[in-house]
Amino acid sequence: MGYRRRFVLLALLAGCTVAVISFFGGTVGALITGRAPFSLFAVATPHVELPAARPFSSLTLTNTLLASWLTSGVIIAVFLRATRNLQLIPGGLQNLVEFICEFASGFIEVMVGPEQERRFFPLVMTVFLFVLGNAWLGLLPGFDSIKLNGVSVLRCANTDMNVTLMLALVCVVMVEYWGWSTGRLSYLGSFFDLTHLRAGIGSIRARNLNAGMKELAFGQVFIFAGLVELLGHVVRIFSFSFRLFGNMTAGVILTGMAIFLVPLVLPAVFYGLEVLFGLVQAVIFAGLTAVFGYAAVSGAEH
Repeated sequence: MGYRRRFVLLALLAGCTVAVISFFGGTVGALITGRAPFSLFAVATPHVELPAARPFSSLTLTNTLLASWLTSGVIIAVFLRATRNLQLIPGGLQNLVEFICEFASGFIEVMVGPEQERRFFPLVMTVFLFVLGNAWLGLLPGFDSIKLNGVSVLRCANTDMNVTLMLALVCVVMVEYWGWSTGRLSYLGSFFDLTHLRAGIGSIRARNLNAGMKELAFGQVFIFAGLVELLGHVVRIFSFSFRLFGNMTAGVILTGMAIFLVPLVLPAVFYGLEVLFGLVQAVIFAGLTAVFGYAAVSGAEH
């Protein structure tokens, strides 16, 4: 036990020493000491461009679109490789893929129940893998540093508003489709309750003016509440997209600032946090899709 403690203390001491040296030898430390930074630790000032760039001047392809294609290709290749030679007793990659799918299936089933799990699983799992793949591939060395025509060839797709908006549109449209396909007109009734309006009109026809006016007043309140609920479903598109875009972009900025301030050791901590953060964002995006889908289906059934 004593050797382990000594090893940990020596590792921490060595890490702190390297971090301090890289700080004073880097760009920021050079400004403090008044001398030029060492070439090994010299890092350019972080510069974040929110719009996606085009590395190929003759093509309209953006670096985030190329990154999303790369993510999709990696995911497809992994699953094709895992299912190429299926075994009754899985091993290796097949075992890993089956474990991930079974865990995700159980996680979704806990949220939406066994009846809706098989219905929601394809979309929810695809969204999860796409968001997670974009986040983790963006952390690979050289992902942003390989440039063409002064522009990064690849850039994390989650930091492009167009990509996150596309994901949000797909998820929200599918949620509405699930609700409509389950209840048809009763799903629309979850937005607009016309019971009080019909009762009010019926009371007025029966010459019960007092009760009719009360029912009409209640009906207008429910119509307004339905409009607010409908607006809330539209706002989901923006909340989905801005949440993922803002969080992932903030992570990229934070990591870039860490590299600029302390080129060695400290950025490794933020890279580790980004690995966890990418997983959390993928779970949140996919989980909210499942929850909203279950709410739509439940509302349509009742």
